[in-house]
Amino acid sequence: MMDTLLPEELVEKARDIIEKNRDARRRIALAESCTGGLVGAALTEIPGSSDVFIGSLVTYANSAKHVQLSVPTETLDRCGAVSAETAKAMARGALRISGADVVVSITGVAGPDGGSEEKPVGTVIFARATRGEQKVLVAEEAFANTGRGGVRLQAALAALSLLEP
Repeated sequence: MMDTLLPEELVEKARDIIEKNRDARRRIALAESCTGGLVGAALTEIPGSSDVFIGSLVTYANSAKHVQLSVPTETLDRCGAVSAETAKAMARGALRISGADVVVSITGVAGPDGGSEEKPVGTVIFARATRGEQKVLVAEEAFANTGRGGVRLQAALAALSLLEP
């Protein structure tokens, strides 16, 4: 019998994040784009994760980012979907509607196409918004182009790390 379809390192990282946030009495949520729900899937592999994990909004298209997370169309048009400004707006929108204590957003270029000179495949931008704090933390990574699945796995592991208390 198979317990999980996901890579063991991803599930173990998710287990660690659930336990640490449970101990800290924090509720977490996500706004995912290029990971397409992978981070949420990893968190829900852990029995009892609903004590901590509220949910993940998968907003792949720009229209979903705008409608579901209130990312301004001006931000998407001016800065693009893969930008610090969009990642911040995604995190703020998810924090507002989820009721979580902490939200991490993920947007990037997983490949194999879609990269540019300024934003090559492997470019992923994260934002972490915390209830009661004005500042939104932004992190940008240039992951190795190890294929679409490899970029998404690297991004998922990084997003989980940003959920550390």
